[in-house]
Amino acid sequence: MPPVTGVLLGTNIAVFLLQLAGGLPLIENFALWPPAVSGPRGGPPFEVWQLLSYSFLHGSMLHLGFNMLALYTFGRDVERLFGSRWFIQYYVASVLAAALTHLVVSAWMGAAPFPTVGASGGIYGLLLAYGVYFPRRTLILLFPPIPLPARVFVVLFAALELYFGVTGTVSGVAHFAHLGGMLGGGLMIRSRRRRRG
Repeated sequence: MPPVTGVLLGTNIAVFLLQLAGGLPLIENFALWPPAVSGPRGGPPFEVWQLLSYSFLHGSMLHLGFNMLALYTFGRDVERLFGSRWFIQYYVASVLAAALTHLVVSAWMGAAPFPTVGASGGIYGLLLAYGVYFPRRTLILLFPPIPLPARVFVVLFAALELYFGVTGTVSGVAHFAHLGGMLGGGLMIRSRRRRRG
């Protein structure tokens, strides 16, 4: 297990155990809250650290399980390919881009305010990197179990997220945060290629 992937897995699981234990206002202080509705009359206040801290919180065991499975699946190979230093920079950039994209699009669309949690923004960034650098690797959809090349898998998931986000047919999921994670990852990949080119 590469070190950063292992630390991210362990940290996410440990934070979820703290959530289950209760007694700490983790969602109130560390979930991503929209600035426009936070404060004395709305929800808890927006704080800048929430742009990163939200990614270590999860809404359920299933939510955590899917994200950690994806982190384990994609993170190991991406970290081995690029090294731990670039990997953590890439992951954090994806998480931050996901948060900013979600806040901007939610405000623009007038979406109902709710706290955002989950590592999915970083995961979708890793999914993009996996599809770019391991395009012919086979990935299997869970429902239905269909094998697909990684690059097709990435395009399919991006298209679904865009469709669900625009139509609002799957509520309660931050679809544009997922796309923002891919955007942040794509910008990091482009920057790396320019420096090395």
